[in-house]
Amino acid sequence: MKPYDPTRIREYKTSELLRRFAPYLFKYKGILVLDLLCASLTTVCDLVLPLIMRYITSVGLSDAVTLSLVTIAKLGLLYLVLRIVECLANFYMSDTGHVMGAKVETDMRTDAYAHLQRLSDTYYNNTKIGQIMGRITNDLFDVTEFAHHCPEELLIAVIKCTISFVILAGINIYLTLIIFSVIPIMLLVCGRINLRFRRLRRLQRMQIGELNASIEDSLLGQKVVKAFTNEDLEERKFAKGNELFFSLKKSYYVVMAWFHTSIKMFDAIIYLITLVAGSLFIHYGKIQAADLVAFLLYVTTLLATVRRIVDFMEQFQMGITGIDRFLQLMDAEIEIFDEPGAVDLQDIKGEIVFKNVSFEYPDDHNEVFKNLNLTIHPGERVAFVGPSGGGKTTLCNLIPRFYDITGGTITLDGGDIKNYTLKSLRSGIGIVQQDVYLFSGTVFENIVYGRPDATREEVIEAAKKAGAHEFVSELKDGYDTYIGERGVKLSGGQKQRISIARVFLKNPPIIILDEATSALDNESEYLVAKSLEKLSEGRTTLTVAHRLSTIRNADRIMVLTEEGIVEEGNHDELIEKKGLYYKFYEMANQLK
Repeated sequence: MKPYDPTRIREYKTSELLRRFAPYLFKYKGILVLDLLCASLTTVCDLVLPLIMRYITSVGLSDAVTLSLVTIAKLGLLYLVLRIVECLANFYMSDTGHVMGAKVETDMRTDAYAHLQRLSDTYYNNTKIGQIMGRITNDLFDVTEFAHHCPEELLIAVIKCTISFVILAGINIYLTLIIFSVIPIMLLVCGRINLRFRRLRRLQRMQIGELNASIEDSLLGQKVVKAFTNEDLEERKFAKGNELFFSLKKSYYVVMAWFHTSIKMFDAIIYLITLVAGSLFIHYGKIQAADLVAFLLYVTTLLATVRRIVDFMEQFQMGITGIDRFLQLMDAEIEIFDEPGAVDLQDIKGEIVFKNVSFEYPDDHNEVFKNLNLTIHPGERVAFVGPSGGGKTTLCNLIPRFYDITGGTITLDGGDIKNYTLKSLRSGIGIVQQDVYLFSGTVFENIVYGRPDATREEVIEAAKKAGAHEFVSELKDGYDTYIGERGVKLSGGQKQRISIARVFLKNPPIIILDEATSALDNESEYLVAKSLEKLSEGRTTLTVAHRLSTIRNADRIMVLTEEGIVEEGNHDELIEKKGLYYKFYEMANQLK
C-alpha cells in the first residue's frame, strides 16, 4: 500500500467542479436571478438594432416617401429607451453582480480557512505554507469573476444564438445553415486549445505556490542565510524557480496566440461565406439587399457572441482552476475529529493511562510505539528522557490528539480520550515547547491568547507568575510593545517566559513541557526553570528533557528508547541502578 500523501493531486472533471461550486453560487440566488434578468435585457437591446435597420433599409429602398419623420422619431425613441434600459442593466451587473462574486469568494475562503484549522499535523508536515497561502488567496481571486460572469455569459450566448438563428432562418434558411455549420467546428478547435490553457494555468498556480514557499523560507531564515554568506545561493535558487515560472507563462502565451489567431481565422471564414454566398443569393433572386444588410448585422452580432464565449473560455479556465485548487484543499482528509457521541471533558483530575498503545506516523508508517503501557497519577510530575528518536515528544503529542494512536487506548480520568470533544480535551492541557511560537503583535496579545476573555490584570498576574513581568515592564511600550514576527525582537528566554505566562493564564490541570529549556543559556534556563516549577505545582506534569538537571525533582523519570520504557524511577533510584539513565547523567556531567 502506498503511504498516505495529503498533498496528492486529484483529477476532477469539470462537471464535478461545477456541481460542488453550485451551492456557493446558489446561496445568493436572489441576486443571481436579477443579474440574469439584466443580462437578458441587455441581450434583447442588442438584437433589436438589426431589426430596426432592416425595416429602415427595406422601406427606404422600396418607397422612401413612406419613411416619415414621425416613424423615424418613434424608431429613434424606441432605440433610446432600449439603450437606457441596457445602461441600467449593465450598471447592476457590473456593481451588484461583481459584489455577489466577491461574496462567493469570501465564503469559499472562510470555509477553506476553517478546514485548515481542522487538518492534522500530518498535512502540515507534508505541505508547504506557500502552496496553502496561494490556494486561499490568489487562486480564489479568479472565482469572483467566474461566479459573476459564467451564468451571465452562458445565458447571453443561449439567447443570442437562438434568436439570431430564428431570425436568420426566417431571412434565408440555406445561408443560415451554411454559417451555423462552421460555428461547431470553431468551438471544437477553440475548446481543444482551452484544454491546454487549463493544464498550463494549473501548472502556473502550482509553481507560483512553490515560488511563494521558497521566498517565505528564505526570508524567515535570512539570519542563517547571512551567517553562512549564502545570499548568492538563495538568489540562484530563486532565479531557477522564477525562470521555471517564466517558461510556463511563455508556453501559456504561445497557446493564447494560437487561440486568438484561430478566432480571427474563423471570423474571416464566416464573413467570407456570408459575403460570397449572400451575393450569389442576391444574384439569383433568393434574397433581398435589405435582408442581406440585416443578415450581415446579425452575423456580426452572432460572431461577437461566439467570440465572447471563446474569450470567456480563458476566464472560465482560470475560474475552474481556482475551484480545482480550492477543492484540492477542501478534500484534504481530516484525520483527527470528534467521534460520534463525544462529550465535553469536565472537572479534570489528571490521571493518564496508556494501555497497549501502538503508534506509527500515517505518512511514512514509521512505527514509534508497540504495546506501550504507562500510568500517570493525578498531580504527578513525570519526566521522559532518552535518545533522540525514542518517541518522547510523540508520546506527549498523543495525549491532546495531535496524532491518533493506531492501537490500544489512552484514557484520561478513566475515559478514552477519543470519547471527549477535541476542544474540551485540549482546553485542559497546557503545552510549553522548545520552539516557542509567538504571533506577530504585542506582548499583551500573545499572553492573552491563552484565554482571550481575560482582563489586563489577569494577564499581568500570569506574567508575574511566569517571571516575565519585570522585563516586560522595561520594554518601550510595556505590554503594548510590538515584538515582531515570531517574537524576533525578544531573546529566547523572554519568548519562553511569555509562552509560560500564556499557559499560566490558561490555567490547565495538565501540563506538557517539551524540552522547554534546552535551547536557553544558563541564566535564562534558571529563570525559566523557576517559572516552570511554579507552573507545575498541583498539576499533572509531563516533561521531555535533554538537560537532566531540570528533572531531578520529578516524581518519576521514564527512560524511553525504541524498545519502549526501559527504566523507571526517581533520580536517586535510577542513579543507584547505574543503567541507561546513569550513563546519560554521567555524560551530562562530563560536558559541564
